[in-house]
Amino acid sequence: MEKIPMTKTGFAALETELKHLKSVERPAIIQAIAEARELGDLSENAEYHSAREKQSFIEGRIKELEGVISLSDVINPASLNGAIKFGATVTLVDEDTDEEKVWQIVGEYEANIEKGLLNIKSPIARALIGKEEGDSVEVRTPGGERSYEVLKIEYI
Repeated sequence: MEKIPMTKTGFAALETELKHLKSVERPAIIQAIAEARELGDLSENAEYHSAREKQSFIEGRIKELEGVISLSDVINPASLNGAIKFGATVTLVDEDTDEEKVWQIVGEYEANIEKGLLNIKSPIARALIGKEEGDSVEVRTPGGERSYEVLKIEYI
């Protein structure tokens, strides 16, 4: 199977979530199922069915996280430099609006656009890969064509 690139921060977040699911959420849902069973007839027991559904979600997420963690290729961006690649923190300016944006290019499991974490597979990240400071980048996004200039590349 193919390795999944990830920053140390993203890897740690996934490990934390997995630990929380196993040590807090799983025992709590097992307890909730046991309590719902004590209420009697399971065919009409909404608490039981709700708890079983939540258990299914938790177990599925645990399996997903274990799989991702096992395939993770943790990359330390601080050890990199040069043109834009995975892990780079990039400062861009929109050539149409002069709005500055700062994004870090990360793996898909740690991406969060609101936090400035850009999925490596996104159209913007793919367009940025290999670019240098001062380069102009044309990006076709779902919102239309965008033009950015690369102001700064950092590996933190």
